[in-house]
Amino acid sequence: MYFVSDVKQTEPPVFNTPLQQMVYEMFRERGVRYERVDTDPAITMEDCIRIDQRLNMKTVKTLFLCNRQQTNFYLVITTAGKPFKTKDLGAALGISRLSFASVELLRSILGTDIGAATVFGLMLDRTMKVQLVIDNDILSEEWYGCSDGTTTSYLKLSTAWVINEFIPSTGHTPKFVQL
Repeated sequence: MYFVSDVKQTEPPVFNTPLQQMVYEMFRERGVRYERVDTDPAITMEDCIRIDQRLNMKTVKTLFLCNRQQTNFYLVITTAGKPFKTKDLGAALGISRLSFASVELLRSILGTDIGAATVFGLMLDRTMKVQLVIDNDILSEEWYGCSDGTTTSYLKLSTAWVINEFIPSTGHTPKFVQL
């Protein structure tokens, strides 16, 4: 059976990655309210459904893509239940070919492993290599559910805070699209 802890409003006792530590330090410094759960490694959408049930929200789908030359990078945030096709995103962005970025690029640019891509990885993108792309449907959700940079801890935050406060603080300007 897939493990999902009780809901907590405290940071993990031990940080598993530098990004995870940055996330909770930022929350402390800014007085950000959140709920979180600890889990077994969450990889599948079925795992996310169990997380969503415990936190009473919907986890976003966060994808890291690049162009064929691996010179332009895109952090794409959409709703979990929506089918994703790189062709549709490419058309929305006016880019002919997109593919998923390698594990090595995900680690080096956003500081996470597969399954842990998160908007918080933008804190590590100080050279602004990554274009943030947000599906308009995210904006209609009250709660923003995402990884804290690991596959074993998931957050529930105010969507308004993520969009209006956190993202601008990273210096990234999101491109909003309809997927």
